[in-house]
Amino acid sequence: MQNFHNILFVSHAVGDESDGFMQALSVARHSGASLRVVVVCPALPEEFGDYAEAYFDGLKQDVVQALEAARANLNLGENELPVAIDVECGSTPAERVIRRVQAEGFDLVIKNVEGRTRRKGFRAMDMELLRKCPCPVWLCRPIRRSRAEIRVLVAVDPECEEAAAYDLAIRLLRLSRSLADTCSGTLSVVSCWEYDVDEYLRHHVPLHISDEDLDRVIEQAGSTHRGKLDTLIHAAGIGGDIEVHHTIAQPERFIPLLVEEKEFDILVMGTVARTGIPGFIMGNTAENILQKVSCSLLALKPGDFVSPVKAG
Repeated sequence: MQNFHNILFVSHAVGDESDGFMQALSVARHSGASLRVVVVCPALPEEFGDYAEAYFDGLKQDVVQALEAARANLNLGENELPVAIDVECGSTPAERVIRRVQAEGFDLVIKNVEGRTRRKGFRAMDMELLRKCPCPVWLCRPIRRSRAEIRVLVAVDPECEEAAAYDLAIRLLRLSRSLADTCSGTLSVVSCWEYDVDEYLRHHVPLHISDEDLDRVIEQAGSTHRGKLDTLIHAAGIGGDIEVHHTIAQPERFIPLLVEEKEFDILVMGTVARTGIPGFIMGNTAENILQKVSCSLLALKPGDFVSPVKAG
């Protein structure tokens, strides 16, 4: 896996972060990437300023212990992948992380999912990173399988007429293929298509169109969509074991159900930027999917995405 070179792990130094550290160390090792940890935490009140050094040292020690536990689980020696640890205190943690990404050229941000790791969806800081961070974001939930059993699912839309959307789809397929190669070896691809006019033609419009004719048109539309998907996969130049889930359905309903039913461990998907509307930088479909999934997530943005967070 050679897609990342400079990885930032975001820690709160609260609770058990060993799952996230294991995923971060594993990705860094397989990518040959450097890994840095930044602990984001509230600033100490002024009246406790004398305790600042002990506060920082305690946070770092908690991170060191979690890293050591993750290294032991991965049989990874400290000299194999040295990790630097910084502590950054203050408000607006997501924006401070994004400014660090902009200033230091990180190409992947990894962090544990906020709150209860078994709950569906994502909370405030995670969503802010997904909306505004310019580089890919990996949000970790516990993975109990061995690496050779980890299942990877990538969601793509072959109806990508704009160059940025097409480029994103190609990147999603190539990155997920590389990731799957370090895991189970099987890449699962999901793509949904809809035929919204179906219900109107059958029930609401006084046209004498037979069900057979409508079924034939819908089948042709599905075949066309599947052809575009196959062409996209071919254009990405990926091989190996590929399992395709192609269905007529709303992606925000079908994809979370597929994740649950097939017990996928990692979902790879894109978030589509909207232009000209500050603060609205993720498509509605992506938002709805994110609020329903319960696995680890690797999210990418289009190559022309510009973060609304101004570099510091």
